[in-house]
Amino acid sequence: MTTAPTMTDPATTHSEGAVCGFSHAGITVADLDRSIAFYELLGYEVCARWIRTEEYLRELVGYPTVDLHAAILRNDRVGVFLEVLEYKNIERKEIDPANGNPGTAHICLFVEGFEALWERLKAAGVESVSDPVSPTVGPNKGALAIYLIDPDGHRVELVETKRNLDGTLR
Repeated sequence: MTTAPTMTDPATTHSEGAVCGFSHAGITVADLDRSIAFYELLGYEVCARWIRTEEYLRELVGYPTVDLHAAILRNDRVGVFLEVLEYKNIERKEIDPANGNPGTAHICLFVEGFEALWERLKAAGVESVSDPVSPTVGPNKGALAIYLIDPDGHRVELVETKRNLDGTLR
């Protein structure tokens, strides 16, 4: 495993290589079908699904015997794909995906009609960390926000706001 450099070299320029976009967010799940059903509640649809066992992929993910079951989900209003992965034919260990544990992550989705969406999600049995809150500081001040818990414990933040994290208007 490589580690990130601790300092930026001021002589490095973008012509030497640069990140130029965001492709997708990937999450590992215990049950692909169950997770697809959860994300469909958020308006995602399956646009591709496959099982991969090719050697290059096994090398890439670091599991020489894995059967990788995957679904690519999209929500045309979001613009970023969500890759949902179920690793099979390997030993798996549950982790504690609570917010404060190093190595965990969350995704955040902008929403419109927060209250109606939250009522539908509650009716479907979706769990959350808390009830909806209204931030009192920062770019989301006065907005509505909640952390949902997906079937594997991943946190999915929903926020209804008019601003991006840098304070610019959406």
